[in-house]
Amino acid sequence: MVEESTDEKGTTESSAGLPTKFQLEIVTPEGQRAAVEVDELLAPGHDGQLGILPQHTRYLAVLGVGEMAYRIDGAWHVLAMAQGLMEVEGDRVIILAQTAELAHKIDVARAQLAKERAEERLADPDADIDLERAQASLARALVRLQAASRHV
Repeated sequence: MVEESTDEKGTTESSAGLPTKFQLEIVTPEGQRAAVEVDELLAPGHDGQLGILPQHTRYLAVLGVGEMAYRIDGAWHVLAMAQGLMEVEGDRVIILAQTAELAHKIDVARAQLAKERAEERLADPDADIDLERAQASLARALVRLQAASRHV
């Protein structure tokens, strides 16, 4: 059986001396969204889902629009996020994101309205719209609704 202990720096380690947790910091232009010690992280990479565990090799990644989740002592915490960068180094992961919103804080009615507005813009082929911006708005709204549904 592997047991955990905490050293003088506050790092949680297994009985084999390997870290079982790492520090996660999520920052947006509005400020810090999370600064927690986690067991595992799942993030929406630009080209697919990324999984990070303690002792992950040094890594830099571009993040896209999607759900991000981190696990603390068996409990998953879900966020809706859009665009960013992730740096993994040692026992620390820093995410700089355009937006990151915890699932339980998402205003579902507002996200539903944003989805409907984006769909209306995309449905009118004659409208003078920025197609890329409308598609991005729809993607963000859908991710927000999906993340909020996981916090029921």
